[in-house]
Amino acid sequence: MPKVKIELPDKFIFKTEIPIRISDINYGGHLGNDAVLSIAHEARLRFLKRNGFTELDVDGAGIIMVDAAVQYKAEGFYGDIILVEIAVTDIARAGCDFVYRCTNKNTGTLIAVVKTGIVFFDYNRKKVVSVPEKFKSILNFSTTKTQN
Repeated sequence: MPKVKIELPDKFIFKTEIPIRISDINYGGHLGNDAVLSIAHEARLRFLKRNGFTELDVDGAGIIMVDAAVQYKAEGFYGDIILVEIAVTDIARAGCDFVYRCTNKNTGTLIAVVKTGIVFFDYNRKKVVSVPEKFKSILNFSTTKTQN
């Protein structure tokens, strides 16, 4: 199987700082692979919240994560602060990709790159729906602000 390669976009529209908790550490003494997706999830929720959305209500549509890819680059340790930057790419009729660059805030070391595929979904009708126009419009106006 070929290794996962995630292309980093030129522009990130959101950033937030997330500390590595003791529950994020695996038996090897460093950031666990499962915790990386949890950190990306937390960052995505913060991005949505800053723009007045939730995972169940992005201008009337919910979101579903349909796939995920992670490239591990370096270890993270308990107490490290991860700077998570988000870009939204590959906008299609019903979905998009979120790309996350996870860097150790103090050392600048790239820890992981994550990509999650998202589709917009009407939970009442149990049907995939188009990307909401309001969501598309915030992508053009978002600025890279840190939210803790």
